[in-house]
Amino acid sequence: MQFGGKVVLAAIAAALALTLGYSMAAVAAPKEIHIDWATYNPVSMVLKEKRLLENEFSKDGISIVWVQTLGSNKALEFLNAGSIDFGSTAGSAALVSKVNGNPIKSIYVYSRPEWTALVTTKDSNIQKIADLKGRRVAVTRGTDPHIFLVRALQSVGLTEKDIVPVLLQHPDGKTALIRGDVDAWAGLDPMMAQAELQEGARLFYRNRDANTWGILNVREAFAQENPDIVRRVLAVYEEARKFSLANYDELKRIFIAATRLPENVVDKQLKDRTELTHNRIGAPQRESILAAGLALQQAGVVPANVAVAAVVDDLIDDHFLPVSN
Repeated sequence: MQFGGKVVLAAIAAALALTLGYSMAAVAAPKEIHIDWATYNPVSMVLKEKRLLENEFSKDGISIVWVQTLGSNKALEFLNAGSIDFGSTAGSAALVSKVNGNPIKSIYVYSRPEWTALVTTKDSNIQKIADLKGRRVAVTRGTDPHIFLVRALQSVGLTEKDIVPVLLQHPDGKTALIRGDVDAWAGLDPMMAQAELQEGARLFYRNRDANTWGILNVREAFAQENPDIVRRVLAVYEEARKFSLANYDELKRIFIAATRLPENVVDKQLKDRTELTHNRIGAPQRESILAAGLALQQAGVVPANVAVAAVVDDLIDDHFLPVSN
């Protein structure tokens, strides 16, 4: 019995050690942090250019892997696939993706933009939203410009079925508009500012309040396993945001270096249509995202049986950023 007891105790100890080993492996710090940068998120470009995250995490032996995203749809696709850990999107796009099962949390505000509008060519006879009926409209599904378009159509009693959507990524949408391949485009800066200033494109419908906030999202699994790393990433994001506010000329230089766009286009986006004075995700963002979600539900984009407010509550997580605006 004594021998058998020792065997049992040894087996229990081995099992416990194995279990602890798995637990330790599960919470071990990652070797890499995968994070996006995007031209619609100026703070991310400063973060990348100045190697602030690399400086923060080099002492931990953690490398930073940068991935460019061309729109919220791509950032959300990469988050869902685990290709990136942090991704920049519009708040409304994050909500729709969450509704569709993407396991993400929205944790930080990098901007309050007016980055989208409905755009047409300078000589077009399109003057108002209703004029889009039967027209070809370039749009990137799963992005704020797409949601902006749906809500605009809804406001005049139209739906996507009343137009001819032409599904293109944002840069290709701008090109299609200028070439005359489409009649209108649900635009996104900086491409929208470029079309406006260089090609005479007209923003025939604007609604600043229907542009949902610029939001940084994290994979839920990454946040659960690495909460301290998430806090540190946001602390460094804050450093980049504050630097951007205090050093506009340097922000513009970094933006131009990354995009090769002329100064007047960059000024149009950064000075006229982007606020970087916010950081905490809270009530204003919740209200904006919820309003977009309810409008999309009414338009049939979000299923009728979805409790939109509950999904918004599950999406937003403000506890990783301990500082206030």
